[in-house]
Amino acid sequence: MTAADAIVLAGGRASRMGGVDKPAIVIGGRSMLDAALAAVASCAHTVVVGPRRPELPPEIGQTREVPPGSGPVAAIGAGLRALGSAAPLVVVLAADLPFLSAASVTELIRHTCESGADAVFAADESGRPQYLIGVWRRTALTAALDRLESLINQPMKALIPADSAIIALPGIADCDTEEEVREARASVAAGTEPALSLDDARKTLRDNLSRLTAYSADLRSVRGAALAAPLAAVGPLPRFDVSAMDGYAVADGGPWRLRRDIGFAGGQRPVGLLPGEAVRIATGAHVPDGTTAVVRDEFTRVAPDDTLHRLPDTPIRDDIRRRGEDRRPGDLVAPQGTPVTAALISAAASVEVTAAQVRGPVRARIVMTGDEIRSEGPLHAGQTRDSIGPILPDLLSWYGMRTADRVHLRDTPNGFDEVLAAARECDLLVIVGATGSGAADQLRAAVARAEARVLVRRLRLRPGGSTVVAELSTGTTVLGLPGNPFAAVATLMALAPAIVAGRTDGTARPPLLGPLHNAAEISGPVTRIVPARFAPAGGWLGDPSVRTAHLGGLIDRDGLVVVPPDAADGATVEFLPLPR
Repeated sequence: MTAADAIVLAGGRASRMGGVDKPAIVIGGRSMLDAALAAVASCAHTVVVGPRRPELPPEIGQTREVPPGSGPVAAIGAGLRALGSAAPLVVVLAADLPFLSAASVTELIRHTCESGADAVFAADESGRPQYLIGVWRRTALTAALDRLESLINQPMKALIPADSAIIALPGIADCDTEEEVREARASVAAGTEPALSLDDARKTLRDNLSRLTAYSADLRSVRGAALAAPLAAVGPLPRFDVSAMDGYAVADGGPWRLRRDIGFAGGQRPVGLLPGEAVRIATGAHVPDGTTAVVRDEFTRVAPDDTLHRLPDTPIRDDIRRRGEDRRPGDLVAPQGTPVTAALISAAASVEVTAAQVRGPVRARIVMTGDEIRSEGPLHAGQTRDSIGPILPDLLSWYGMRTADRVHLRDTPNGFDEVLAAARECDLLVIVGATGSGAADQLRAAVARAEARVLVRRLRLRPGGSTVVAELSTGTTVLGLPGNPFAAVATLMALAPAIVAGRTDGTARPPLLGPLHNAAEISGPVTRIVPARFAPAGGWLGDPSVRTAHLGGLIDRDGLVVVPPDAADGATVEFLPLPR
């Protein structure tokens, strides 16, 4: 993606709110300024324009328009002057958007790159343009500012270029009044704040989760990690000229005098060949000096006088793998971000590389919640068996994650606070249950008290809508999954690759796509995930209905399909294979 800088406008008088510091207003456990900074976290450089805020980290630039309070155009001009780089795109964002997501900013950047427009702005649900939620080409923004004789108290429309575009995006409602702040807080409390699509959630996690620290490790011990630097060959492959076939190493043209010694792979190298000589040789054996070719067994005949002849009408081939023909020292074996798999370990070992700089693998702790859940022993009145906790370690390992431990959390007032406080020992906290809005669902409140950075508040997905993903100040990712077993497993399978890619800075695998023959029978107003089986002619057949309270619906199924809203029969869908 094209590099972008960001200008966050965090000043203004907030006259309709009695002059309060509007960007500092907390909604859903974070200030609106923090929400804006999270939305532009992937930008190269960010400058906040407004009063000095000592709590901001040093990498965030700060400046002030002159005179203070002289309007958004003057603030944009001050921000542009203060940016410390010259990225071709500039995100301009007001700090009064509590639900703006990084995915929406990414979409604005993508549309700017693809459309060729000078600027692209967001529109709210009513279609009204929001000129303080946009992405500019730096050259166009500079030219627009230069055209104005004065930047003081200019309206935003004075800046808008003729070649601009407007696109509708979710979660861009601003908070200009006390009533709008109350409504935003009420939507958080009621669980009705804007939800992300599955694609947007994945993009947000890949781009905005904090990366794990890079370190050097034996590749054999870190499957599931990703390379933190390109991997180059140390030795050549092959290390020396070797026979590619069982046959005969020969010197010059035939027929040849056949020697009695034999060259074996890993054995002593035969002595050099003289012109007209041949020696029996096995696949992988070091060919002797003087060898001009290896002739395959099936292309030869040995005469009674021990002379070797090439059979007539057989092809003339070399059948020698030359030193370094596959890899030379310094050649690239795998780029940065490549996941550490069995293939990578093998390819690295073949060129004398056993250790490398990596990030990961992700270390996970599983937390099962609820007084009604019991893992072992007899069930008492009102209790139910933990049917997914025992399988989650295997499911996580399918995606390259390692489970450090699995615990059960009772429904207590401060239980989640204690779990979050102790989470520094792991990279990922997988919490099952307590993500909704019921009396016992306390995870969201604990996340807010921990001042975690919320990346995914909810999903536009069935099942799995109550999923929440946040990042603690320690860097630990918190993945809150629904309590229903199928909903938890389906959502985990849908999000796990993005979480691993985000934490390890790894390359995400492309989705498995194909036709769903009965998509119209399954699709609804929002994206659905249902079990599916392979269709005899290719593609899949999905289950129109699924019981989320258990995993019985996955028996004899090949995987899950992600069905987009209002899909027709034969629509292309994503397939999530089930571990075996």
